Amino acid sequence: MIGSSDLNVSTICLGSMTWGEQNSEAEGHQQLDYALDQGVNFIDTAELYAVPPKASTYGRTEEIIGSWLKQQHKRDKMILASKIAGPGEGWVDHIRDGKSRFDRANIKAALEGSLRRLQTDYIDLYQLHWPERQTNFFGSLGYNGDGGNFTPIAETLEALQGQIEAGKIRYIGLSNETAWGTMKFLQVAERLGLPRVISVQNPYNLLNRSYEVGLAEVSQREQVGLLAYSPLGFGVLSGKYLEGKQPGASRLTLFPDYTRYSSQPATQAVEKYAALARANGLTPAQLALAYINTRPFLAANIIGATSMEQLKENISSIDVKLEDVVLERIEEIHSQHPYPSP
Repeated sequence: MIGSSDLNVSTICLGSMTWGEQNSEAEGHQQLDYALDQGVNFIDTAELYAVPPKASTYGRTEEIIGSWLKQQHKRDKMILASKIAGPGEGWVDHIRDGKSRFDRANIKAALEGSLRRLQTDYIDLYQLHWPERQTNFFGSLGYNGDGGNFTPIAETLEALQGQIEAGKIRYIGLSNETAWGTMKFLQVAERLGLPRVISVQNPYNLLNRSYEVGLAEVSQREQVGLLAYSPLGFGVLSGKYLEGKQPGASRLTLFPDYTRYSSQPATQAVEKYAALARANGLTPAQLALAYINTRPFLAANIIGATSMEQLKENISSIDVKLEDVVLERIEEIHSQHPYPSP
């Protein structure tokens, strides 16, 4: 279950942001077919996708999921999550002129667009993709004391409540959020009797365990589960970029600006995690994903793949049991290379 909801999701969630950019519609459909056959019932997307964000692929991922739903008639067999984009002048100007806000008008416009592209009447989990506030997210760990204006949380929750009452959303969640932001949403909801967030979708992997500082306790004590994204750190934790390799059609080969997990300290840590995996008969990806699956504050682990080989390997991580000695060695490596990537 996610948080205190009745959404009984698989631990593995199928991420979709490459569909419409690195993957074709047919490949996206193939991934959906395979994942559901393997017991994965949770699909995550966003109005922003495909990634990298640009006007020509805006909403394309949702369209691919929507065409699959129309063909397969399996809406009742899956739990579907999507997101409304936040503000981002200069990099998402194609989404409501880069001035998207979490107010009634923007939520209504974004949600209606997603429902149309997804060809469904409702979304099980609707998330705020990133805060309106200028805070530390998308790789930034420092907080600059920004005092800028943002939509009052009560107004956002009231707008979302209206869509829940209309039957278009079942539950709501946050993404790229801080401990302060998560607690404020919970406090306002409790005080005013408004919908309560059930999840936080944040980055979490062996190179970035910052979620454990503050937010992990919020997850457990407040029943707001983590939906862990980038569990392989842009694919870096698979080990495929070690020794300077640049596999063709891989994300970092196609989009070299995505350097968040490619620092020298991160590479040194990956070398050790990869060696640990191989010494225990695992692939580096299986080790990294299986570790995420063990976390008590986890609601779901959002995997992504551009090939069926990767998808099968990633989904199979659910059957990997890490021995205590392996978990202890992971903690040793973490202590040697703490937070090499934000």
